[in-house]
Amino acid sequence: MTLVAILIANPARPAITDAVLAETRRVLATEHQPRILHGEVAAEVLVPGTPASGPALAARLRTALRGEPIDVAVLPADAHRRKRLFLADMDSTMIGQECIDELADRVGLKEHVATITERAMRGEIAFEPALRERVALLRGLAVEAIAEVIAARITPTPGGRTLVRTMRAHGAYTVLVSGGFTLFTGPVAARLGFDEHRANRLVITEGRLVGTVEEPVVGRDAKRAALVELRSRLGLSAAETLAVGDGANDLAMLGEAGLGVAFRAKPAVAEAAHARVEHGDLTALLYLQGFSAAEFVD
Repeated sequence: MTLVAILIANPARPAITDAVLAETRRVLATEHQPRILHGEVAAEVLVPGTPASGPALAARLRTALRGEPIDVAVLPADAHRRKRLFLADMDSTMIGQECIDELADRVGLKEHVATITERAMRGEIAFEPALRERVALLRGLAVEAIAEVIAARITPTPGGRTLVRTMRAHGAYTVLVSGGFTLFTGPVAARLGFDEHRANRLVITEGRLVGTVEEPVVGRDAKRAALVELRSRLGLSAAETLAVGDGANDLAMLGEAGLGVAFRAKPAVAEAAHARVEHGDLTALLYLQGFSAAEFVD
């Protein structure tokens, strides 16, 4: 089989120079000429090898380019490179914030809640009980606070709307699946253009949060189950699916996907994923699939 090595920089900091491309070809011992996907932002080159050799080649190239603000991935260059099902985490992935932390700020508990969130995302504590504990602290908060937080504090991650719109334009089904709350995923999914969204439902009485979520909690297993369900419903193979996330509760979903991408993720997640993005924005997921910038839909 043939592999493809992809190099990606942040659009605000182009770094894929001729020297970088020459070093890439030397390290990977390939005679293929690079394909430029976007100026000095993204490029790829074919490499002889098998899927099993991809991780070692990526690690070798990452070491060679250490110090450069460049993301590296080595993936199969097969017929299923462009995915037909895309599942994305929301908090700290498709948006730059953790919604529950921002809600907790409204009751003066952001630091406390954020500490629990960080531990759960690192996999140090189980996600489901940690979510119930944090939601209980929000008891009595007026539901109107959610819309206010969305308007004032929630910002989409750069490249997210282009990622979703481009994949949909090329026939993919897109789903925002979150361990957060539907009152956030609904507006965020609409803003970014997702086909549907799934998340936890907060229990509300008389316009205020009760401090609980409807069961079962949408956590690690539920995210994976969503991918399997949607894949079956659409009649797709595992190779035709893509997932992205940053926390421990995304690990099962990323592992189930044909291409699981860790986006600015916790160390354990970055280590386990098929590809990792530390420097690029969310359009990096398009370059990983072989899209050129000329094909993007803004």
